[in-house]
Amino acid sequence: MTPDPLFVDAHCHIAGTQFAGDLEAVVQRACDAGLAGACVILAADNAQELAQAGVVAAAWPSVRFSVGIHPHAAGTYADEPARASHQLQAAIDAQPFTRCVGEIGLDYHYDFAPREAQHAVFREQIRVARHRGLPIMIHTREAEDDTFRILAEESVDEGGGVFHCFTGNRDMARRALDIGFYISLAGIVTFPRALELHEVATFVPLDRLLIETDSPFLAPVPFRGGRNEPAHVVRVAERIAALRGIDTAVVASATLDNFRRLFNP
Repeated sequence: MTPDPLFVDAHCHIAGTQFAGDLEAVVQRACDAGLAGACVILAADNAQELAQAGVVAAAWPSVRFSVGIHPHAAGTYADEPARASHQLQAAIDAQPFTRCVGEIGLDYHYDFAPREAQHAVFREQIRVARHRGLPIMIHTREAEDDTFRILAEESVDEGGGVFHCFTGNRDMARRALDIGFYISLAGIVTFPRALELHEVATFVPLDRLLIETDSPFLAPVPFRGGRNEPAHVVRVAERIAALRGIDTAVVASATLDNFRRLFNP
């Protein structure tokens, strides 16, 4: 018997090519696992992914979308960052179920794009989100100080978004919470050696917590090393509940409420 919908995946990439061949089965497994929905990430500069969003919505009507230009792609707009804004707005206009701008931010681990371009494109997209009244989905890697500086300089409002796939420590979580953001934990929290993240999982208030898969990446234990999918978000909730010493249903209910509050689905 399918359980009552309790869980929600706050960040997944099931409009990507990795799921094109078995999307319906992936959705069925998610529903069978008790998922009420998901936030599906779309790259505003990927026409194939934007087109696939319609297929995803038809297969899983309760999904909503977040659209953005990843920092890895920021170099494409180095000559004219405003082009990123135009492309993002066109993508939002084309997808009526858009509820967020992202994932956007800074990535200094790979530096696939010049940092100056990353900064400019990040700012452009924050401004679009502010204009549209949408929250933002932040990707930040080894760029904590610049991320928070830009958020402050762009006057991002309280409750303005979520730090997705959070991998920082307790101090960074405190900084995010202090500016009104949610913290979203992914499958890494199930890894035995992720001790700092285990601390974060017990530190973040339940009313500011989200859970995600980042599918097809970062599959949780015991699926580590394979393709991730939304159904596996249940494992994330179970691990957080165990770390906090509470029932999984409490984590599921709180994160579902938070999802609905943030994304207004």
